[in-house]
Amino acid sequence: MEKNYNILFLCNENSARSIIAEALTTTLSHGRFTGYSAGAKPSGTVHEIAFEMAKSMGFPIQLLRSKSWDEFSREGAPKMDFIITLCDTAIAEECPIWPGHPSTAHWGFPNPADSKVGDDEKISQAFKRVEMGLRNRIELLIDLPIETLNRLQIQDQLHSIHYSS
Repeated sequence: MEKNYNILFLCNENSARSIIAEALTTTLSHGRFTGYSAGAKPSGTVHEIAFEMAKSMGFPIQLLRSKSWDEFSREGAPKMDFIITLCDTAIAEECPIWPGHPSTAHWGFPNPADSKVGDDEKISQAFKRVEMGLRNRIELLIDLPIETLNRLQIQDQLHSIHYSS
């Protein structure tokens, strides 16, 4: 039986990039991976475009919410196999201690929600660029033969995925 892997995507506000990554991971992997998302300083809301993207992927919208990364460091939280930061401010934050010592990486993307200058079409394009970049990286991660790799090889692969896509 194939193992299910948990992956936590972190951004500062947990309103756009990490939400999109959570939905992509869960829907693209067909049960092999479960995506989660959180933020250091969650905004408390999911950006409307990120919400619509997740909905169009078939992600259960009742699971979409902006939440603190503290939820995932508490007793009883799902054990994470991977932690990936998506914004430069989250990588600089002092992170909680993650149980089980998951593999970590930084896959930086500009915040499409910061595309305040411009019309709706430019903002939509910024979200689409992030979604396509995340999709490429997540598909590469899903295709890895994780079961055959040791911890150091997994770590190397996570880092190389960012630079190869």
